[in-house]
Parts: sequence; C-alpha cells; structure tokens
Amino acid sequence: MADEPLVLGIETSCDETGVGIVRGTTLLADAVASSVDEHARFGGVVPEVASRAHLEAMVPTIQRALKDAGITAKDLDGISVTAGPGLAGALLVGVSAAKAYAYALDKPLYGVNHLASHICVDQLEHGTLPEPTMALLVSGGHSSLLLSTDITSDVRPLGATIDDAAGEAFDKIARVLNLGFPGGPVIDRYAKEGDPNAISFPRGLTGPRDPAYDFSFSGLKTAVARWIEAKRAAGEDVPVRDVSASFQEAVVDVLTRKAVRACKDQGVDHLMIGGGVAANSRLRALAEERCERAGIRLRVPRPKLCTDNGAMVAALGAEMVARNRTPSSWDLPADSSLPVTEPHVPGHSHDHDHVHEVSKENLYS
Repeated sequence: MADEPLVLGIETSCDETGVGIVRGTTLLADAVASSVDEHARFGGVVPEVASRAHLEAMVPTIQRALKDAGITAKDLDGISVTAGPGLAGALLVGVSAAKAYAYALDKPLYGVNHLASHICVDQLEHGTLPEPTMALLVSGGHSSLLLSTDITSDVRPLGATIDDAAGEAFDKIARVLNLGFPGGPVIDRYAKEGDPNAISFPRGLTGPRDPAYDFSFSGLKTAVARWIEAKRAAGEDVPVRDVSASFQEAVVDVLTRKAVRACKDQGVDHLMIGGGVAANSRLRALAEERCERAGIRLRVPRPKLCTDNGAMVAALGAEMVARNRTPSSWDLPADSSLPVTEPHVPGHSHDHDHVHEVSKENLYS
C-alpha cells in the first residue's frame, strides 16, 4: 500500500553491511556487502577489519538498495539503524551514516535493537507478528529466548547463553575439525552425511535443577574438542561427518527443547526462530517436529533473512513509524551492550523537529 511507511534500514553490528528498504511489511530491497572472506584467515571476525569494510561498503550498498527498490532517497519516510548490541566500531559506522542521511533528507531517525530486529523481520515473510510471540534467537553472538508483547516497546528476556553462543560453538568446532570459517554452514553440510547418534555429547543446562531457559555450550564445545583430540592422539581418523552430526544434534536438541518448554510455560502458541543459526537445516526440522507435536505454530524466515541484514532493521523501523514511536535524537549513541528490553532508543526530547533545529544551529556555530 502506498500509504504504508517507506523506511530504509542500515545494519552494521558485525561483518555484514546490510541495507534494506521496506514499505510496511513488504520488502522492496535487501542489499548486503559481506566482509566474511576478509575475516576467514583469522578464524573469526576482527572488529577493526569489519569497521573499515563498513566504511567502504556503506554508500555503494545504500545506492544499490535504492536502485533495487526503484525509489529515490527523498521518497523515504524514515531511516532506521542498528544502535546495538554489536561491535562498537562497526555500529558507529552505521549510526553515523544513518544520522547523515536522515539529517540531509530531513527524515526521522530510529535507532533500533539488533535482537528485536531479528524478531520483526519475520513480518516480511509471514505477515504481522502475533502478540505475544515467543522468539528463539540464535547466532554467533546470541542464544536468547525472548517474549515480545509489542515489538516496538516490550521485549522481555526469559533466557540467554551464560557462555558461548550457539553460533560461536559451531565456529569453534569447525576450527578444531579444520573445516574453516564460518563454521555453521559447513558443519550443517557435513552433518547431513553423518549419524547424529554416533557419539553421545552432553546437553548443557538440561538437568532438573538447571535454569529452565538459559543456555550453555561451553561444556559441549570442550567435550567435542577433547573427543577429537583423543582420536588424533591415538592415531585414529576423526569421523568428521559423524562428529558434525552428533555435535549439531546436541546443540539443536537443547535449543528446541527449551524453546518449546518456554512456549508451554508462558501459554504462547507461536514460536519464531531467528538469527544466523536459524538457517541450520536440522534446527528447522527438529523445531518443526517438536512444535507440531506440542500444537505450537512455528515461524522461521527464509535463510537469507535469518542472517544479519538491513531488511530486518527496516522492518522494525517501519513498525516504529506505523505505531508513531518517538524518533531518536541526533545524539543517538552506538551502544555495544544495548539491552533487548530497549527495542529502540527514543529521543531525549519529545519534539524531534526542535531537536533537529537545535542540531542545525550547533553545526553552524
């Protein structure tokens, strides 16, 4: 619909420069420039490398998104940007770019939460989010169970990782197996040819006295690494496919078990799974199986929308505009530890136009 908010979203929390354009809940453009190849030789993301890559990719990626959407920057109703959490330097590039475009175009600026954006992106795939929605977010930096009653103002954390995130564990085990970086996709690929029951690896925090919704993958990571080391020390071949499948099964078993339990305990009949690890084929299959058995409706965006992207930021920005949320101030910070309880960072002044004019005066003084 032409009267729905047209918003451009910028995502730079890690190593993806993402720019998305959304009209309401309709995706018009999703342009991504990745620096993952530049990090591969280090076996992980290097913050300084990521920040420099964002600087180089920002303007061309925005221009590509505008072209793909068939619009001009002046057509936009607002600019949204990931304000946190994430790598401080990387976030700063995105926030600075968003401020520049919003200021130059005289459009409202919305600093939004990376995790809330991962939830909101599902609206582009499956329509308006039901309220409440249970969300399982799994990525290289996060493993979280969140309850959202209003994606723009009320997201409650129920559980989170107490050590390694799921995606981080995938990367570390892939490195031990000499499979390269990033680890998630390659382990998923090898696991399809392996036996998930070949090796019994531990399931962290699943005992009767353990926290119901928190996650721990550090012990699993250590157990897998030691198993591999023992094989090598004995001069035996490591069955990479079986290790991949058994490790992956241990991760997704815990993730799906706790997510379904949270839905039952909270009386929520919808589960949304997002984040980069949500692209894992076994996680999707097991979640679907367990949700169907429990009478829970599962919503998982297509893989491209699960990884970091600008579309998710634009989707949450469009929701902010549609619900008349207060825009962010021009002194919007890049907050590397922004809590998920803050889906967006509003302005200090309720009069955004006033803040805009004051900022202009300060620039010329």
